[in-house]
Amino acid sequence: MTLKDDIIESILKIELEMFRTVPVEEETACRRQPKQFLLHRKAQFKSWSEPTLRSYHGDLLSALGEGKNLMTVKYARMDNRVPRENFSPLIGEIADRLCEWQKEMFEKYPVLMRGARPLSDEEGHGVMTSFKTYLVAELETYSDTTLCLLFRDVQQKLEAGENMSEETYGYLLKDLGFPSIEAYESKSGGESR
Repeated sequence: MTLKDDIIESILKIELEMFRTVPVEEETACRRQPKQFLLHRKAQFKSWSEPTLRSYHGDLLSALGEGKNLMTVKYARMDNRVPRENFSPLIGEIADRLCEWQKEMFEKYPVLMRGARPLSDEEGHGVMTSFKTYLVAELETYSDTTLCLLFRDVQQKLEAGENMSEETYGYLLKDLGFPSIEAYESKSGGESR
């Protein structure tokens, strides 16, 4: 196991405990399936650099020290139950780029993406929280240092012609036993473009 893997495992352990203790009115499917939560979060973090992971791990430890549950804050922000506290302009810049990459995923891999969150609230018709709303609520829980480092990761991927969303889904599918996104797409009845 690499140092990066160790950091991810530590992050996942803290996040899972936070996730399990978010106050909810009714139990959701993802809360009943913590393995799915961990698979998705792990895939996301694998596409981050080690400095970004270390910074976010520090955010989680700081929150624990303050008795603050970042998952509770994220979900409360998604539903507009608490006021926004983080006004960093990097939130919008990161969200815009990740939404563009996610849009590319919908166009390139329609079979894979048919179960994904809609890109915007308008597309979701109030049935499911959109990718952008979820993303912005999460980014608002990050420290300025983590946001700066994540922005740097995003810029490096962009300059290299890489799509961070595609990388994340690639990791997720490999953990589920598929050699690639294309293999999933063709096996599940679709054709990638």
